[in-house]
Amino acid sequence: MVPEIDEFQEIVRIDSELNKIRDYDILLERVLLEARRVVHADAGSIYVKEGDQISIKFAHNDTKQKSLPPGEKQAYPHFSVGIDDKTISGYVAMTGELVNIPDVYDLSPLLPYSYNTAYDAKVNYKTTSMLTLPLKSQNNVVLGVIQIINAMGDDGKVRAFSKEDELLVTHFAANATVALQRAYLTRSMIIRMIRMAELRDPKETGAHVNRVAGYATEMYERWAYKQGVDKELIEKNKDLLKLAAMLHDVGKVAISDLILKKPARFTPEEYVIMQTHTISGARLFDDPQSDFDTIAADVSLTHHENWDGTGYPGWIDPVSGRILKADADGQPVRRKGLEIPVWGRIVAIADVFDALMSKRVYKEAWDQDAVLKEIRAMSGTKFDPEFVDAFFDVLPRLLEIRARHPDEE
Repeated sequence: MVPEIDEFQEIVRIDSELNKIRDYDILLERVLLEARRVVHADAGSIYVKEGDQISIKFAHNDTKQKSLPPGEKQAYPHFSVGIDDKTISGYVAMTGELVNIPDVYDLSPLLPYSYNTAYDAKVNYKTTSMLTLPLKSQNNVVLGVIQIINAMGDDGKVRAFSKEDELLVTHFAANATVALQRAYLTRSMIIRMIRMAELRDPKETGAHVNRVAGYATEMYERWAYKQGVDKELIEKNKDLLKLAAMLHDVGKVAISDLILKKPARFTPEEYVIMQTHTISGARLFDDPQSDFDTIAADVSLTHHENWDGTGYPGWIDPVSGRILKADADGQPVRRKGLEIPVWGRIVAIADVFDALMSKRVYKEAWDQDAVLKEIRAMSGTKFDPEFVDAFFDVLPRLLEIRARHPDEE
């Protein structure tokens, strides 16, 4: 028996949607979700090859998710395993072969790998059937592993993964890998831009921008859910925001090294010059060809605006430098409240949170409790109160992101 035609048609539809996603991490999570849906799997994980290990990037569990309040996201552990025959996922990464296990608690002692049941006991979940397969590039190099767990039958009971399931997921994984490679190239280009900025500004590290982008997307998703935004639009905007937030300070490449690399606080005159990085960054996207360009320009230009109108650079056209709204002294009127694009309001909190939590040449990292107290205190002055609420709603996820992207010593 082969999979039904409509099942393959569904995969073709999913392929088309995956090819629209730009961000690598968001695409990874979507690939895992759709792989599970194709074969009605209750749970699963996706791993990416990093050196001689594979590291878990995302994990889903529908059963555990149902126990959470609406809008909450399930936490999952972050760990790596060796590319060897000690674990099931490591074995698949090593051999490039699919492994289909009807019951992980009933493995033959002749198999080289084993299943560690301790995690099931820890999270109070019973893993039974497991289908693990490699994500391979077009030249047959293993890039990662998808592991899906507990196929669900029409009766709601766990069943073994069938040969038809193997065909469906293998076909899906082959097509998904193409999209992942394309997204990886996009991510690589963004990282190169960031490294260019890092050459100028030691604070603008890959870890910092990954954290800020991760914080921003988590806050946006929570806020948008509470606002009743359509789910498809949320996913689209998360994808765009993730990349745009990574480039929030790219305009610093236009600032003099004498200011940018100064190992102390700026003088008032230097601070005024430093503020122009917002305009320079927005100018990089002055000929918008897509929604991404528009969001990236908004993030660059407005992530230092304050909710109460005390931020910068205010109402100014980044392309011409023309002041759009001037005060009595001829200076740009500052944006405030809802005049600030939503993307700028989100990244403002993400950027400040990460800065306060991080060590700088002119300061030590703040204590976490002090940082959270400061964020709360700035609600309604520096920050949009709705996004401060969203920040605290997803705080456990933000701390996970911070742990996942530590600064290099």
